[in-house]
Amino acid sequence: MKEIKHFINGDHVASQSGRTFENRNPVDNSLIARVHEAGQAEVDAAVSAAQAALNGPWGRMTLKDRAELLNRVADRITERFDEFLDAECKDTGKPYAMASTVDIPRGAANFKAFAEMLANEPTDAFRMDTPDGLGALNIGQRRPKGVIAVISPWNLPLLLMTFKVAPALACGNTVVVKPSEETPSTAALLGEVMNECGVPPGVYNVVHGFGPNSAGEYLTAHKAVNAITFTGETRTGQIIMQAAAIGLRDISMELGGKNPGVVFADCDLDKAIEGTMRSAFLNCGQVCLGTERVYVERPIFERFVERLRARVAELRIGRPQDEGVDFGPLVSQQHRKKVLSYYQLAVDEGATVVIGGGVPDMGDELNEGAWIEPTIWTGLADDARVIREEIFGPCCHIRPFDTEEEVIALANDTDYGLAAAIWTENSARAIRVAEQVNAGIVWVNSWYLRDLRTSFGGAKRSGIGREGGTYSLDFYTELKNICIKL
Repeated sequence: MKEIKHFINGDHVASQSGRTFENRNPVDNSLIARVHEAGQAEVDAAVSAAQAALNGPWGRMTLKDRAELLNRVADRITERFDEFLDAECKDTGKPYAMASTVDIPRGAANFKAFAEMLANEPTDAFRMDTPDGLGALNIGQRRPKGVIAVISPWNLPLLLMTFKVAPALACGNTVVVKPSEETPSTAALLGEVMNECGVPPGVYNVVHGFGPNSAGEYLTAHKAVNAITFTGETRTGQIIMQAAAIGLRDISMELGGKNPGVVFADCDLDKAIEGTMRSAFLNCGQVCLGTERVYVERPIFERFVERLRARVAELRIGRPQDEGVDFGPLVSQQHRKKVLSYYQLAVDEGATVVIGGGVPDMGDELNEGAWIEPTIWTGLADDARVIREEIFGPCCHIRPFDTEEEVIALANDTDYGLAAAIWTENSARAIRVAEQVNAGIVWVNSWYLRDLRTSFGGAKRSGIGREGGTYSLDFYTELKNICIKL
């Protein structure tokens, strides 16, 4: 049986306690590996290794040399593409068609992008007058923040983990990564790549485990961790925020969402249908930016519902590696129980089930997997729990609206504020509505279109801080001003 150990100071390390947990494939619930669970000893060792690396060759390395190493890491991920693809799809069950075009390429691209961004980031310099007339010069300098705790989610494991690790390392920090217990494989595999590329021991460390009384709690509470970055659900973010308050450690958190899609009658209906299909059902709906609330202007409401239903019926469910498959399982049996509870709740709250609402019969050993039907509802009240709470599954509710003012109020009637999508061919309306929707990112006539130089993050209960571009560089560095009297 395969074992996944911790990666500490350049070595694969077993847990001193001997405790392990199972890593299962959500496609058929088969056992992939046993994963070592970190205790306090492993977390202490990982943080100590990261501290030592800051004071060693990594801390003395020039920006140019760091950038070359990170570019080498990106190239090596690409060279080992098939291994990363296989590991990612076994952990998540997602189709090869998605992981091979999104997860693995973006996981590699993050290293190149942030290495280049930092190399091209200008330094502030200000000349100032002084009473003696000679003046002074102020020079801005970015310094690494130190040891960064990276806690990454299971829905896009490699992509979202490297979206944090890449800028952290580019800025000269060291990291201790705690991947989701559901998806440990690619974080472990990246440790091998770091060694192969010559990244000094202790720069990149990985500890596996859970949250409370396990790796997550021990890492976020560790006094020698200088900053914490987390992507995941809002309740966990609140717990991490409390831990970060001890010692006043900096935090960056991208949390949950209950994102609206707004479809005006003047939209290009083909684009709106395809865009909503992706935003509601890509990755089995397990995307923080996904659309669970869809508002459609009344003149096209019935046509939109029927066309979206027809497109959902065309989704091909199956094994990740099979040709043409575009819909996989949820990440685990446990998560399926949660999503199915919302499917039942929707019915209890009075929803009309347009399509789906249950578990498909896969007809073979795949019935042991975490499969679920993509689902559309209509007819729920605006205060229904299914409308208010994040489900994180392949589902959406569609509601008609009559006026622009009404739909803006509906879109903003949520505790969350991560993302939104607007579909209209009226550019003035697009800008007007986008400016009034309270979300960290608003797409117009597209969805999940990302430039890594732009800000990424949410409002309200969807997070604190921003990542991407200079916003990542600001989080992963301490800004110092050097004032030189002339």
